[in-house]
Amino acid sequence: MSSPKVLYGFHAVGVRLKMAPQSILEIYVDPTRRDARMRQFIERVGQAGVRLIEADSLRLAKLAGNAGHQGVAARVQALAPVRSLDQLLEDLDTANSALPIAQRNHPLLLVLDGVTDPHNLGACLRVADGAGAHAVIAPKDHAAGINATVAKVASGAAESVPYFMVTNLARTLGELKERSIWITGTSDAAPQTLYQVDLRGPTALVLGAEGQGMRQLTAKTCDQLVSIPMRGAVESLNVSVASGVCLYEALRQRLAP
Repeated sequence: MSSPKVLYGFHAVGVRLKMAPQSILEIYVDPTRRDARMRQFIERVGQAGVRLIEADSLRLAKLAGNAGHQGVAARVQALAPVRSLDQLLEDLDTANSALPIAQRNHPLLLVLDGVTDPHNLGACLRVADGAGAHAVIAPKDHAAGINATVAKVASGAAESVPYFMVTNLARTLGELKERSIWITGTSDAAPQTLYQVDLRGPTALVLGAEGQGMRQLTAKTCDQLVSIPMRGAVESLNVSVASGVCLYEALRQRLAP
């Protein structure tokens, strides 16, 4: 069995409490915080039957690794590993095969190339969850992994959105193509904008780190490149903001009558 890990912050701990309370060993709270949010949280912990321990801010900061714990931390067992990307797509194909074409939930994937900052990854996972993306994919050698900071920023999405770190990103994109998933990358130099392409079918949206963008091989592997129109003085968006723009445009198209 893997070693327990720490989650902290209301959102991250609250999502685990909702999704898998049996995996929580104990929850620590700051007894000096007596506001309504904390009272409601403690009530939920009691209803779930999870062990509650009072801890001062210093102990919480030590558990969390920083002071941004909001007065809440938890020691939890790792959840069962998320199924493989192949299995996720197979399950989605199986579910879609039983539905009329108009009702099918086509794959929507977010691919991050070179996003090494845990705050950016956490924000990307949060927006991926909000837009209904099926998974986030990143290269093992050029990406941030899931840690307590990512979980805190993701506000629970690190628990709900599968995150696959792959050995060879270009090869993985090629395998997605074989499944008829259209690979759309983002680039400032693209000949068309995000709003000129069809994202209603099986789609993987590929974004690189702000400033550097995608690696050359990743860009060459894409089926098409699009840009996000910039009308102000700044030249680019933070990768999590750009991810939100792209994913929600895909969602908008899919929800359109």
